[in-house]
Amino acid sequence: MTDMLDDDMTQAHTDLFSKFDPLIEMRRDLLSTGVTDPFGLVMERVISPTVAICNGRETILLGTYNYMGMTFDPDVIVAGKQALDDFGSGTTGSRVLNGTYAGHKAVEQALCEFYGMDHAMVFSTGYQANLGIISTIAGKGDYIVLDIDSHASIWDGCKMGDAEVVPFKHNDIEAMEKRLRRIPEGAGKLVVLEGVYSMLGDIAPLKEMIAIAKKYGAMVLVDEAHSMGFIGPNGRGVAEEQGCLDDVDFVIGTFSKSVGTVGGFCVSNHPKFEIMRLVCRPYVFTASLPPSVVATACTSIRKLMHAGEKRAHLWENSKTLHKGLRDAGFQIGTEEPQSAIISVIMPDLERGAAMWEALLHEGLYVNLARPPATPANMTLLRCSLCAEHSAAQVQQIIGMFTRAGKATGIIG
Repeated sequence: MTDMLDDDMTQAHTDLFSKFDPLIEMRRDLLSTGVTDPFGLVMERVISPTVAICNGRETILLGTYNYMGMTFDPDVIVAGKQALDDFGSGTTGSRVLNGTYAGHKAVEQALCEFYGMDHAMVFSTGYQANLGIISTIAGKGDYIVLDIDSHASIWDGCKMGDAEVVPFKHNDIEAMEKRLRRIPEGAGKLVVLEGVYSMLGDIAPLKEMIAIAKKYGAMVLVDEAHSMGFIGPNGRGVAEEQGCLDDVDFVIGTFSKSVGTVGGFCVSNHPKFEIMRLVCRPYVFTASLPPSVVATACTSIRKLMHAGEKRAHLWENSKTLHKGLRDAGFQIGTEEPQSAIISVIMPDLERGAAMWEALLHEGLYVNLARPPATPANMTLLRCSLCAEHSAAQVQQIIGMFTRAGKATGIIG
């Protein structure tokens, strides 16, 4: 009996943090080598979309997702300040209670015009947009077919909605069709895809995939977080670029990348879409975005409708950096530049961290991405270019990578 009680006491005192021990050990081993914590960088001052003060020195920013450089746009700043003066610092309420201000309706109208769609619904973050929309439209008894490399917010939306989740190999059209073929006739089906996948910066063959989804009677949701504002003739994303936007049922996006602030959204032409405002829990039970945030987002979105020159310059930056790093001897995640993300593949986490720190000493900040967030357990140095990077800065970046790569032995 005593032994039994001892066992019960041992179980009762199990440390709930013990499941994180392998990660704690990995982090301890990494920091014991003397490298700066790559996940604890502090920006002491931000000077522009492309430059900040980090660790007391001026640093070029190449890991911020600020693709169109809107964070310091003068019109955006003015709009935010004016809304702060006129409406105060926050709404202190949900959108279905007191949290809908004129600015929330205005930004949703701007999104409708940007995408040429009938309905737009704004969330407090991009993560929440995926969580809310996916969990609400696909529930118990429904099926979600999704790319295995889908973002964490997509996976979490699937889990919260309790639908049957059927993943397929990354960007594999045949594998996707095979999964759809096996779903019982008459079941609700949702295919979830991304325009640009954030780890390697590769794009999806949306045109072919959406055609197959429709063949099997599935609805289609495309997350265009990393392409909105940049890819496509009007910046509407990969679906627009590939000529299949009209076949997409739901487009998910975020304000925290090309738009330059924070928030998320879903646009749709579905005639019943407005009921989502009453049934989507992450929308109903969360305070709405502050007036200053929706004002900056609205101004930014309207300017992105006419940002053809900035898009063209960003493409040039992407092509130049991709070629420069490949010519220097680095292994890049894609054969050709497909987006504003250029991922440099590292041999392992330790050498990836050493290279990250060497770049920081050069005056360059990039993202260190590690397993399990990365595909195939890769360690990546993920670069996200900005339309405000000058051609001279891109050449400077290539030189920094080359010097750091030689110093750490990553390239010969």
